[in-house]
Amino acid sequence: MSAHFSRIAGTGSYLPKQRLTNQDLVDMLAKNGLETSDEWIKTRSGIEARHFADKTELTSDLAVYAAKAALDAAKISANDLDLIILATSTPDHLGGFPSTACVVQDKLGAKPGSAAFDVQAVCAGFSYALSIADAFIRAGNFRKVMVIGAEVFSRILDFQDRGTCVLFGDGAGAVILEASDEPGILSIALHADGSQRDILCVPGRATQGGIEGNGFLTMDGQAVFKLAVKVLEQVAHEALEKAGMKPEQLDWLIPHQANIRIMESTARKMGMSMDKVIVTVAEHGNTSAASIPLALDVGIRSGKIQRQQHLLLEGVGGGFAWGAAVIRY
Repeated sequence: MSAHFSRIAGTGSYLPKQRLTNQDLVDMLAKNGLETSDEWIKTRSGIEARHFADKTELTSDLAVYAAKAALDAAKISANDLDLIILATSTPDHLGGFPSTACVVQDKLGAKPGSAAFDVQAVCAGFSYALSIADAFIRAGNFRKVMVIGAEVFSRILDFQDRGTCVLFGDGAGAVILEASDEPGILSIALHADGSQRDILCVPGRATQGGIEGNGFLTMDGQAVFKLAVKVLEQVAHEALEKAGMKPEQLDWLIPHQANIRIMESTARKMGMSMDKVIVTVAEHGNTSAASIPLALDVGIRSGKIQRQQHLLLEGVGGGFAWGAAVIRY
């Protein structure tokens, strides 16, 4: 098969029905003897609400909802997919075995025998998964690839830790890449620094059917903020340079939706107005690998993002891992 470019054919997203406002969370934490406030959460993060999956909902269920919306947008069926790549830190099964992507393949009714696997790079997972999909298509191995970011972070939140439990939510976003004669993914830059793995992690380990140590998310907020601001600016410029572009040529910045202050800092350092930043963090908080495709889908369905516009997607998270992509939509 000859080489191809890849382009975005369709997007989709899904948020669970259970919506908790900051005040809902404040009231819930008060029962645990913890004090916080809507103003405290909003001022420090920009978050106003988040969505939590029902006890019966798995990561694969959220992924399937987003995937179906993306299939509809691309006007193709699940049987047309050659590959499903799912980025998640909260797989259906312990150890990610079997992969949640395989579960999604079955639940979607996609053809058995098509490829499927998971990617783990936490909040940078979607950037990593997108790069793999693009490489497979460019190499001529596949023509239609579904890339999904899906999380149920509510399952790993410690509701005795107000510094983390107010920041995260559940959700899913999906993108379909297809082979094209015209380039859509113009450049991708990926990085990691394992020496920083302890500042954002789930330190517990599986042992003899149980968990050894802490099975909840832990975070050094100040260290994460400082590192995130630094690497996001660097990787944004790197991806733009690879694409032969400058910040002023971008139509939209679509950052990982973790913290409004990090997004504002990145935009400011790139000389971009916040009017050109897709911001959805207020509604769903930090949904890790799902946050970029969620924001992308919201931007497209709202009519803000139009065909032929240039987008910069970027994310950073535990690992420590980060990445960025320049896209002509």
